[in-house]
Amino acid sequence: MKGLLVSGCAAIGAGSGAMLSLHAGSDLDPFHSVISEYVWQSAGWLLPASLTLFAAGAALIAEAVRRAGMSRWIVALLLAWGASMFLIGAFPTDRPGVPLSMSGGIHRYAAFAAFLVMPVAGLLLARARIRYAGAMRVLSGVALGALVLVVIPYVVRMFGIPLSNEDIPAGLTQRFVVVTELAVLALAGLSLLKPSARPAVSAVMA
Repeated sequence: MKGLLVSGCAAIGAGSGAMLSLHAGSDLDPFHSVISEYVWQSAGWLLPASLTLFAAGAALIAEAVRRAGMSRWIVALLLAWGASMFLIGAFPTDRPGVPLSMSGGIHRYAAFAAFLVMPVAGLLLARARIRYAGAMRVLSGVALGALVLVVIPYVVRMFGIPLSNEDIPAGLTQRFVVVTELAVLALAGLSLLKPSARPAVSAVMA
């Protein structure tokens, strides 16, 4: 159990380091540019590397959650988030101005799935009253609120209203979602690292 959790948290940390390095070496505006666009930078390989590490971290923590005897729904949602992260990295988005391709479509819908399932997993974890439950509930609520802001521009464009990322803080809202969801995943792992938390979790979920 401890090995799974430590490895999972280490993968999240390494993925976060790769993501920060990618941002530091880019001249894109993080306020308006979405994360997916960074794949076209000179160090763009760091994006799929980072997302793969996040996927690995989610899989390791999901296995630890399963061994802790928690809800199968939580395990499934964590695995779904990890699978979505892998797909996002494996299928890059299209270059700006290019019509949506199959790769771009998979990327887009995998991202939406990932953004949606982690807050749900966080709320279920909070409901189980594990350690850091309050923080998980707040972070999940923030992630859902930011997700609504991410989706609104796509809905507006569906009605034929031209709206570019330069007109809105698209990059900022997306980063709110990503950061809060990574925090939920990390707290899920950290909550089980404390021996005193395990009996409480098992009792609640029994």
